[in-house]
Amino acid sequence: MLSRIFIQNFALIDRLEIDLGQGLQVITGETGAGKSIILGALRLLMGERADAKSFAKSDIKSIVETEFQISDKFREFFEEKDLDFEEKTIIRREISNGGKSRAFVNDVPVTLDILKELSSKLIDIHSQFETSDLFTEHFQFGILDGLAKNNSLLADYQSYYEQYNITKREIERLKSVLAESNKESDYKNFLLAELEEMQLYDLDFDEIQNQLQTQENAGLIGENLSEILSKLGQEEFGLLPGLFDIKNKMARLSAISSDYRELGQRLEATYLELKDINSEIESTAESLEMDPHLLQSLLTAVNRLNALFLKHQVNNVQGLLEIREALAAGQNSLETIENQIDEKERNLHLIEKDLLLLSQKLSERRSKFAGELEKQAQDIFFKLGLEKATLKIDLRDADRFNLLGKNHIQILFRANSGFPLKPIQNAVSGGERSRVMLAIKKIMAQNNELPTLILDEIDTGVSGRIAEEMGKLMQEMSQNLQLIVITHLAQVAAKGRENYKVVKFDDNAMTKTTIVKLSEDEKLQEIAQLISGSKITEAAISQAKELIG
Repeated sequence: MLSRIFIQNFALIDRLEIDLGQGLQVITGETGAGKSIILGALRLLMGERADAKSFAKSDIKSIVETEFQISDKFREFFEEKDLDFEEKTIIRREISNGGKSRAFVNDVPVTLDILKELSSKLIDIHSQFETSDLFTEHFQFGILDGLAKNNSLLADYQSYYEQYNITKREIERLKSVLAESNKESDYKNFLLAELEEMQLYDLDFDEIQNQLQTQENAGLIGENLSEILSKLGQEEFGLLPGLFDIKNKMARLSAISSDYRELGQRLEATYLELKDINSEIESTAESLEMDPHLLQSLLTAVNRLNALFLKHQVNNVQGLLEIREALAAGQNSLETIENQIDEKERNLHLIEKDLLLLSQKLSERRSKFAGELEKQAQDIFFKLGLEKATLKIDLRDADRFNLLGKNHIQILFRANSGFPLKPIQNAVSGGERSRVMLAIKKIMAQNNELPTLILDEIDTGVSGRIAEEMGKLMQEMSQNLQLIVITHLAQVAAKGRENYKVVKFDDNAMTKTTIVKLSEDEKLQEIAQLISGSKITEAAISQAKELIG
């Protein structure tokens, strides 16, 4: 319940503070007195944009503050938003002269999104001729779901629907990544196959180059080896026969004197080493063979490796191995993405099954209560002088899931018998608009747990018996919620549990607006003035008393 309003420096309001009670709270005042200004200030608490140009005093910040009496059912919301829960909750919006806006809940700074979310749970403001909401599916589902008590079921559905959309978006993202990767995958697979074909782990590039050099120079190597063997082993002039003779002569000297023994040993070792070298050269020369096939194979291997070095901008086999590992890892990454897509598609299927089950339950309950909504609207229409009016709920299955289920809804209306039912936005005339909207608000008020409803001149365009019925209807609505009504109708004002008047006055050559609470006698005078105009007659007083009852 909205228990207090405080407004400072907003349009014509210098300073305004009023306490409000339960039940039907009626606000009256002459046209232009400033009732819409008060509503404009309250709409700041609904998260609407603030305009610093509308402030009378540019050196003082504008403040709109309300106090709500709230129940324990709001505690979960406060805990979720990390706010201090108080049964007397104060919501405040401040706008500096520079246009900077700040919002507070129980003195804790909050974002406008949180402010809007909280205020929407506490108060509903409906202004004159404001019927555009009625034309939206969201609003129409809200009427039916409120009657069917679908709040919990719809919350469960929307939780799954959020998961459903998140999972679908993630699948689409992964598929996009996979498609982009697949554009290069053929080329990358070719590169990987090319590297794997080289069997890099078993390859010694230095050895291949050495073998190639040997094959390419086999003739020259053979000629040189032959000459070396000739110089080493020639019988008369070769190194080995000469060294053999020298070694023997030194052995004889060693036998004569020990001074030559070490030289003799060294010559012996040198001879044996040279003899072994000669043997190895003979073996190498015998095994040396020019193989054209081997030469071509080695040449091909070296050329391929050099081409790979150039292509991948590395200079050794280890660099190629590292690139091979990276390409293989990339191939594994694609497989991982494919696995992730498969897993998420399985999850999506499970979520979809839950969504379908919940949407079917919603659809069944909506179908069950559609007739009750039509009947309740019919009963209210009858009271409001729309005896021939008919309201129908057209509920259809949707092709795909949406935020509100797997249905589409359209409210159809006709004001008179014998005419076709049409979408309500095309069927409601100006004279019927306020009564139809009041009927809708009445149904919503008794089914949706909204603490405070403000109706701004919703009774415009009616009079006489219909005005009386409107007053009774509002009085009935106020039994279950706080109903604040701005009206020009005496029949409605007379039903107020408490009455207030918005007045405009001049103060130091400046026009200002404020609101005052009326005493019982002032209420009587105000209602009489609504009946007779500026000159209050005895007949008007008498009629006002009769209306008050």
